Amino acid sequence: MRKAIAALALATASIAPAAPADDFKALLADHWRWTLANNPVLASRMGDRSGDGKLDDISLAGADRKAKGAQGFIDRLKAIPDTGLSVADRENKAVLLRLLGQSIEGNRFGQRQMLFTTYYSWFQGFASLADRSPFKTAADYRSYLDRLAAYPAYNAEAIKITAQAVAGGFTQPCDVLGGFDKTIAGLIAPDPAQSRFLQPFARARPGDMSEAEWAAAKARAGEIVTTILNPQHEKLLAFYRTIYLPKCRKTEGASSMPQGAAYYAFRVRAETTTDFTPDQIHRIGLSEVARIGAEMDALAKRADYPDRAAFVTKLRTDPAYYARTPEALMAVAALQAKRIDGMLPAWFATLPRLPYGIRAIPAETAEGTTTAYYGPGSPAAGIAGTYWVNTSKLDQRPLYELPALTAHESVPGHHNQIARAQELDLPEFRRNASFAAFTEGWGLYAEKLGIAMGLYDTPEKEMGRLSYEMWRACRLVVDTGIHSKGWTKAQAIAFMTEHTALSAANIEAEVNRYISWPGQALAYKLGELRILAIRARAEKALGARFDIRRFHDAVLGGGAIPLDVLEARMDAWVEAEKAAG
Repeated sequence: MRKAIAALALATASIAPAAPADDFKALLADHWRWTLANNPVLASRMGDRSGDGKLDDISLAGADRKAKGAQGFIDRLKAIPDTGLSVADRENKAVLLRLLGQSIEGNRFGQRQMLFTTYYSWFQGFASLADRSPFKTAADYRSYLDRLAAYPAYNAEAIKITAQAVAGGFTQPCDVLGGFDKTIAGLIAPDPAQSRFLQPFARARPGDMSEAEWAAAKARAGEIVTTILNPQHEKLLAFYRTIYLPKCRKTEGASSMPQGAAYYAFRVRAETTTDFTPDQIHRIGLSEVARIGAEMDALAKRADYPDRAAFVTKLRTDPAYYARTPEALMAVAALQAKRIDGMLPAWFATLPRLPYGIRAIPAETAEGTTTAYYGPGSPAAGIAGTYWVNTSKLDQRPLYELPALTAHESVPGHHNQIARAQELDLPEFRRNASFAAFTEGWGLYAEKLGIAMGLYDTPEKEMGRLSYEMWRACRLVVDTGIHSKGWTKAQAIAFMTEHTALSAANIEAEVNRYISWPGQALAYKLGELRILAIRARAEKALGARFDIRRFHDAVLGGGAIPLDVLEARMDAWVEAEKAAG
């Protein structure tokens, strides 16, 4: 009898339900495998070879499959009780639910057919494949060449979706598309050797490739450019000019499209990770514009100008503030970045191991895009982060802006935050998550941190910083004005021109970006304001025990997260600091 009871107990134990923590661990593993399977280019960056040679599925059917898969994970997550999870896993669960729900909601809108903005496109994304891929072995090069050869199907699917968008009224406004065809035409290379797609062959030959294999791979790349990529981009250019452009939208706000108001409300929630309405954000923006404007007025007087307008006019028109060659601009930007590098240990206890470099934005996109941006690297793939600087229209790229620009786009801004996230002891999805309110809020916070770091040592540089902060405050007003209040592009440009010291070219490019990418511009200022508020509370609560290096480590220690999750993390950090004494 005792043996029978023991056997029954053993059998019962073997079929007992797994603990919530075990269920959650299994779910995270399944989710990451699913993520890599759906994103083969990311998989290669992460060292997973299962997707080599493949491109991501850009189709709407693929988007629907991903949404269905996301719902399956949500159902599994909701079945796991929080009470059985650690504090860390409860946070992981909350972040994953937010990401999955957001992807499902976004897939319900017809705007999912809009595959490009003035800031991003599928063809330019494909052209940057070399910047996002590993090139350490022969297998890496084979995968890259196979992906180049797979472009016709990818491009055809994108054109098909964009044709559906045209038919459904989901096109970009005519007013933002001036010169956009250059971003396609610039990819057509009569001489394959000059093509961006051959950049990987400027590297050293991998050790596991013979000279003959290397020469054959390079020859194949040139042939693909000539026989596949050039014809594909010529086809795309013809489609854009004859089919898409004649049907561009005559209105600018997202609300003028089908489902427009609901879509913009979704974009606001997704980009800000808040429940603010467009009206609330508009009012916050106006308040910030007034506050920063008063600081700009006071600075102009201290610099011996009669008013802000006179100072801004001087900044916009004096050739002394502008580089004469792209090389000169890059040299100043690189020197600024290196100077900040030397200051970082005083402000951060932990710095990322991954380095970053500085490169010029590709010529075919430079004239229509922003003044700089950051490209994440990959420790697994051996890719450094990149501070991309715009070297077009040099008379519109003032040197006095470079301290704030560099602080935001490289260090202590995006590179510090993103490269650090990639090295954290967190689930893989957290290391690679992106929440704009956190990421861009941190970038703008980094600009303000530059005050204490001594980056703005002249009135011109300080006005450059204030102008950048004003620029982000104006975004709150302009983005909501365009997409929820019926503002025109002309109104938006006039508002930006009146309140910032930005050049005309930068203002034009920025307003085009806000129009074509609704809601994204709201993330910066709202994120920065929240981080500053969290810091102020921590300083007040900890008094003399407040340590700025530990504070920065704590803010960056969870990767990119929604703002409410950040607040909860930092409240817990303050209590832990108090307890530590």
